[in-house]
Amino acid sequence: MAADSAVNAAARLRDLDLERVDHRFKGLPPDADGLTVGELAAERRNLFTGGFTTPVLALSAERLEHNLALMETYATRHGLAFAPHGKTSMAPQLFHRQIEHGAWGITLAVPHQVRVARAFGIQRIFLANELVDPAALRWLAGELDSDPDFRFICYVDSVRAVELMDAALAEAGATRPVDLVVELGAGDGARTGVRTEAECFDIANAVAAADTLRLVGFAGYEGEVPNASPEAVGAWLRRLTALVVEFDKANRFADLDEIVVSAGGSAWFDTVAEVFAELPELSAPVLKLLRSGAYISHDDGHYKHLTPFNRVPEEGALHPAFRLWAQVVSRPTAEQAFTNAGKRDAAYDLDLPEAQVVRDARTGEVREATGVTVTGLSDQHGWVRTEGGEDLAVGDWLGMGLSHPCTSFDKWQLIPLVEADGTVVDYVRTYF
Repeated sequence: MAADSAVNAAARLRDLDLERVDHRFKGLPPDADGLTVGELAAERRNLFTGGFTTPVLALSAERLEHNLALMETYATRHGLAFAPHGKTSMAPQLFHRQIEHGAWGITLAVPHQVRVARAFGIQRIFLANELVDPAALRWLAGELDSDPDFRFICYVDSVRAVELMDAALAEAGATRPVDLVVELGAGDGARTGVRTEAECFDIANAVAAADTLRLVGFAGYEGEVPNASPEAVGAWLRRLTALVVEFDKANRFADLDEIVVSAGGSAWFDTVAEVFAELPELSAPVLKLLRSGAYISHDDGHYKHLTPFNRVPEEGALHPAFRLWAQVVSRPTAEQAFTNAGKRDAAYDLDLPEAQVVRDARTGEVREATGVTVTGLSDQHGWVRTEGGEDLAVGDWLGMGLSHPCTSFDKWQLIPLVEADGTVVDYVRTYF
């Protein structure tokens, strides 16, 4: 069954190359209409001279590979399993690249994302959310029943959720139980999750009484810890691991081959590694599952400042892999310019784009964007301020760094994968 799934996944990935290039995909060369994605990739066009139109988002091939390898090394060094959060990219090609670089599986957040992953043969999925939708649970029951090699784990944080899941799965005639981890909330005022240890036992009792469900461990998201600091995050993580130890002592995991403990966004995975390393030997091996997702492209804003590699530089450094290219379309004054990339094209929910380089339209030379600042975004325009006599001309291309990988990916359906010299070697398809 696993071999069949691998064959089917490879076939689905190959099918991405058969999709026709047309008006649906921003930034691609108009003269490529009618080519397949694979045919266009084989032409190895240059991003700047190959007919691409602005705005166009580029993903660095070299930096992507660096980030994949770095997190693989980090997880291995610290004895962590890795299920990167797929909501960041929603790109099956990247899911499989992550698995090729040692990932245990893929983390997701909602049923649609799980269906995308399953359509492309992902065999291990961690749903960092609760699943109480009857239609989605019926579909999940069918997936589990039809593929004995499919592993699925999801959150639960209430007895009511247990009741809803059990009822829907029983009605669907599920023959394999759904594996659950109790989600520990990160504190008062935080997001989802159980607030007290006593509630954890109530949920565990409810799960034990349901034939359609199985308790396999505990999880949560340390990024929601109020006033987060290494000390505060560490204290919360030790609450999480203490629950795992306590439940194991109470024989709650007696029938398991593996106990699951999971945490780890993109801001505190160093603290997760430290605390998970403190876990004592339990009655079964422990799957210490890290879920960081933003690392794959990293960024030039939010995660540039938050990444744990700033605290542990000896472990390496992630490289920002996205660059949004826009064209200067108006230069009304010496201090003001406008590009043709706006809110529809650039992530802006956390920070504005960062002007980095200018490609001269007349000479093709690339220079630092000294004195150039993006000050605002309209729907289809970028507001740019120039200082210090920067010779920014209509027609020039402005290369910008972005903040927040998730929002960057979800604005583009087909993203050129570009080598350092501008050669486009592939295209990454997203499914948001």
